[in-house]
Amino acid sequence: MRYVFGPVPSRRLGRSLGINNIPPKNCSYSCVYCQVGRTSNITLERRSFYPWKEIVEEVVNAVKTLGEEKIDYITFVPDGEPTLDAFLGKEIGEIKRRTNKPVAVLTNSSLLFEEEVRNDLFEADLVSVKVDAATEKVYRRINRPHSKLSLDRVLDGIREFSKSYKGGMITETMLVKDINDKEDEIKQISSFIAGLKTYKAYIAVPTRPPAEGFVRKAGEESVLRAYEMFSELMGREKVELLIGYEGADFSIIGNPVESLLSITSVHPMRIDYACELLQKVGLNPEKVLEGLVNEGKIAILEYGEHKFIIKKISYHY
Repeated sequence: MRYVFGPVPSRRLGRSLGINNIPPKNCSYSCVYCQVGRTSNITLERRSFYPWKEIVEEVVNAVKTLGEEKIDYITFVPDGEPTLDAFLGKEIGEIKRRTNKPVAVLTNSSLLFEEEVRNDLFEADLVSVKVDAATEKVYRRINRPHSKLSLDRVLDGIREFSKSYKGGMITETMLVKDINDKEDEIKQISSFIAGLKTYKAYIAVPTRPPAEGFVRKAGEESVLRAYEMFSELMGREKVELLIGYEGADFSIIGNPVESLLSITSVHPMRIDYACELLQKVGLNPEKVLEGLVNEGKIAILEYGEHKFIIKKISYHY
């Protein structure tokens, strides 16, 4: 599978069949906490990265192979920003037409000021938008955006999308210690999100190895303060924390080693979960992982109390 991975356990979407429609690492941001590393090509240009019909066919075949009952969502969650794909709207529409599963897109929100991007996302059943900052200074520290982007423009785009979108819109705010976890910043973020037409606001902390070694999770006190501030404006039923690892309920399609590489290119996996996955298909985990490390295909990183495996990034595309 070239474009499809999983299903992987998602804290928001259940069992999510992932679509990697953007090669590494094309993005409009280079977030300090990004789990797939620093951005090598920071861009705002929308274009075709892969043949869109190939993506659709691979998704349809994966759904047939796995069975629809094993998938809760089909999700665009690539190595870069999904809305950079000029054919995103066509892909979403065709996947919905040929499967019976809802489609989600996880976007960093940076291009929502473009009408064409909003129209593409209107095709999706669920859209997750990122809101990590409410002030320009914090925005540039945490998201490290393309030089032509401004936070005001991005927030205006989110507001405009929220007004017209008929599906389910959720927000995600990643709290990083000493960057965006101060009371005043959180207050402004929560105020902005409360003004949107959203059914759920998620507050998260980094749970996988980040792009930058200086990144630390916001502390419990900051997370609780954010939860209370969000809840005061939106109601507790609309606010949820994402502060734990998703779990081990990963699945394999086809070649198990290739599937593992596909998953870990987007979702760094705890090494104990990877071993469990390989054992299920009758492989020797230690031998397989040692071979992948020696071949330069994966790296093993420590973050918090756990070791993770992540696919080494190739920039040839």
